[in-house]
Amino acid sequence: MRKKILFIDRDGTIIVEPQDNFQIDSLQKLEFRKGAITALHKIATELPYELVMVTNQDGLGTASFPEADFWPAQQKMLQILANENVSFVGIHIDKSFENDNHPSRKPGTGMLTAYFTEEYDLKNSFVIGDRLTDVKLAENLGAQAILFNNSLEANNASLQTEDWNAIYTFLKSPDRTAIIHRKTNETEIYIKLNLDGTGKTKCETGLGFFDHMLDQLGKHGGVDLEVKVHGDLHIDEHHTVEDTAIAIGEAYLKALGDKKGIERYGWLLPMDDCLAQAAIDFSGRPWLIWQAEFKREKVGEMPTEMFFHFFKSFSDAAKCNLNIKAEGENEHHKIEAIYKAVAKSIKMAVKRTGDDAVPSTKGVL
Repeated sequence: MRKKILFIDRDGTIIVEPQDNFQIDSLQKLEFRKGAITALHKIATELPYELVMVTNQDGLGTASFPEADFWPAQQKMLQILANENVSFVGIHIDKSFENDNHPSRKPGTGMLTAYFTEEYDLKNSFVIGDRLTDVKLAENLGAQAILFNNSLEANNASLQTEDWNAIYTFLKSPDRTAIIHRKTNETEIYIKLNLDGTGKTKCETGLGFFDHMLDQLGKHGGVDLEVKVHGDLHIDEHHTVEDTAIAIGEAYLKALGDKKGIERYGWLLPMDDCLAQAAIDFSGRPWLIWQAEFKREKVGEMPTEMFFHFFKSFSDAAKCNLNIKAEGENEHHKIEAIYKAVAKSIKMAVKRTGDDAVPSTKGVL
């Protein structure tokens, strides 16, 4: 397995940076950021990351101590952290202070070329720092950024906080997200999904009733769902609905990843005169059971025959077992109840259990 790394800035992130001269030039100035030691201990002992320290500052202590690779304050800091089982596989201190454009000076990656190998998973690694240069360093590494500073604007940071416990929580249970861009000769589709969202949706398919149904998936599934579709509606609705279902299914499959720590199963919902039952299993095996009949050819501009096709395509792409049954008189209610029931089923199935096990005796899904 490729190694994931946390590239952690030192001054201002692990320890407090003095405002008088921005130098830890005495042991008396050595002060850890609130919660840093506790969070770093949990990160080091519980999570699958190696720690690397990266700083543009010189060693801790300048005027008071003779020059050395590690000054006394630096040694004291490392000793305190080591006592809490926090150790660094690499410590990189750039000393090219008079040249901001030096390739070894953050956000340059000159100090970190050893990590540009197949041994390391930089895409799923993070830079944690308190300056925008740390965010830029993450971009240059092909990693993600956590900005330890609430006073700056960094829209491309995965997390922005001044709470070390929030960093630990984020790294332990990051939002499960996926972006899918699917383009064919018939449709161009963009899907953005966050399984740990709050039910925010923005669905634009060119089919009003279809948008309304996709809103149900997001709202009642507790996920953030953005859907943008440009399809060949001048021909008919088939390609738009089918390809959207495939792309959404692919997004769920990608966001769930290895499916560790999820409930896996979910089911059911009444709506006025209708009863819709939906059972789902993210088993890795696509299958659809469909027991729903419609008396109308269309609801809005949507052919009712396409609803079966939507869930069949979704099941195939998400690799899930989906069982749907609906009864009732009002076709609009029946269809909406199905989407809401499926959404509730998905919400149950993707819920985190708190452990890190795959919910299968096979050990894999």
